[in-house]
Amino acid sequence: MYKKIIVAIEIGALEDGALSFRKAATLLDEGGEIILLNVVEDIPTYVAVDLPVELVENAAKDARSRLEELILATGIPANIEISHGRPASGIIAAAESHNADLIILASHLPDFSNYFIGATADRVVRHAKCSVLVDRRRQAATKR
Repeated sequence: MYKKIIVAIEIGALEDGALSFRKAATLLDEGGEIILLNVVEDIPTYVAVDLPVELVENAAKDARSRLEELILATGIPANIEISHGRPASGIIAAAESHNADLIILASHLPDFSNYFIGATADRVVRHAKCSVLVDRRRQAATKR
């Protein structure tokens, strides 16, 4: 199936990310690699002036800690990568730098401007050079 899978996880939606992580494990070739990716968004300078300096650093540490806990809880081996910047750009850059053949990400319920899939998922689908799986199982289950 796939040799290298990037699973993009938003820490604020860790339950959705856990479902995507489990899905990745079922799609992985023997000897393949899963990379759990969290992109910590940069804070605009005009906002950062009023926030503690260590806010972004603490967000990255928290993300790594939670992803390590997820790996322990599931028993699924994976590598962790934390990057900074815009989520869609970070996901695409990670997929390219790791030569991934699949990106999996959960999509939030979109607003009118992104009716079918969320803004980040939309950008990743449009610009990724590899296959993208947009995981919406959790949302479908909660609507029933």
